[in-house]
Amino acid sequence: MSIRSIGLSALAIIAALFAANVALAEPFIVGVATHSMNNTGQPLRSLQMASEAGVKSIRDDAFWSTAEPVRGQMQIIAPWRAWLSSAKGLNLTPMVILGYGSSYQGGAKPRKPEVKIPYLNYVDYLTRQLGNPVKFYEVWNEWDLDGPADARLSNDYVALVRDAAPIIRKNNPQALILAGAVTNLGIKSGFVDRILAAGVMKYADGLSLHPYVHCEGSYRNTPESWVGWMRDLDRRITAKVGRPVPLYLTEMSWPSHNGNCGVSPERQSAYLARAYFLIRTLPNVKGMWWYDLINDGTNRTEQEHNFGLLDINLRAKPAYAVLKAISPYLPDFTYEPANSLQSDGVFQLVFSNGRERILVAWVSGREHEVTISAPAMKNRPMRILDTQTPDKGMTDSPQQWVCDAQRCSARLTLTEFPKIIRLSPDV
Repeated sequence: MSIRSIGLSALAIIAALFAANVALAEPFIVGVATHSMNNTGQPLRSLQMASEAGVKSIRDDAFWSTAEPVRGQMQIIAPWRAWLSSAKGLNLTPMVILGYGSSYQGGAKPRKPEVKIPYLNYVDYLTRQLGNPVKFYEVWNEWDLDGPADARLSNDYVALVRDAAPIIRKNNPQALILAGAVTNLGIKSGFVDRILAAGVMKYADGLSLHPYVHCEGSYRNTPESWVGWMRDLDRRITAKVGRPVPLYLTEMSWPSHNGNCGVSPERQSAYLARAYFLIRTLPNVKGMWWYDLINDGTNRTEQEHNFGLLDINLRAKPAYAVLKAISPYLPDFTYEPANSLQSDGVFQLVFSNGRERILVAWVSGREHEVTISAPAMKNRPMRILDTQTPDKGMTDSPQQWVCDAQRCSARLTLTEFPKIIRLSPDV
């Protein structure tokens, strides 16, 4: 091998390592699902509110039936361009769903050539027209619902991703292609395993999941039980593919309705905080999109009307205020497992962004008093952001660090609402 060849090889290795480090450094994505891409109601104001809460990505539908209202006649409607324009102005990264049936084939899935060919034409047209603003394309949404245990359905889905992916890449090389959008039933019924075995990750950049647990029953519907399931699923996916797979939770939340599977608006906000910090303990999860931004109706007993961060009149629910308070601590902070504790319902998770360290602490049951410690806090008041009162922000608390020559410690009462405690004295 020549010296020049060695030099080029070394440069290639350095470039590859640099690219890998850049990929690892990508911020975690705080996202929401919106229903404003097809609604001229108040999309700009609602997206503005999302941005003000620290949301960085929005997800919505570009319906095939809307893009092709008459066979062979394609269109991009004005609300879609307005949604994209608003997103661009607010630095919100769009995720667009390529899905649902055509207007002239009765909603049939593109499993046969007579449906798939028109669908691929729609994908081609849409991805050419929408262009660079779109960062993510999701191939269909919850395809598994028609038969979570049906192997033919999962094989047909992989074939669809295989055929759609080159079209998307040709038209939008910068966009990431997400496959799956699999429901919790599909996850549990093996749909994810089957599409992975069929090679879906040869065509997609990430796997999208909708791992709702709000109807799983007591002790299985909490954020803590949920993240245990996510941890096991992450391991299984990595083992099946033979490498870590980027995971995108493109729908996740707890509804705040009165009735079966519902929680109070206050508990919804506590669950949101716990879920976001818990999912940050899994490096393969690249983002989570809360479903959704705005309630879909006003019926307090209807589950589908009460998932939002905002009510239908765009008034903030408690979950909105909590997301706004915690969002600065999500994208660029890295979990420190060696300095964290998860035991007997007590959670003390340490995160750092290289300049600032925080402890996020709560209990999943009754109030509990704990002692926490940190170096060099100089007998000062503890600075705490309590998600039970998120609008106060990070403030000096009545609790005081008590320091000796080695460390500082303090007693703190934990509740189901996470407290963010600053561990770095100079920030």
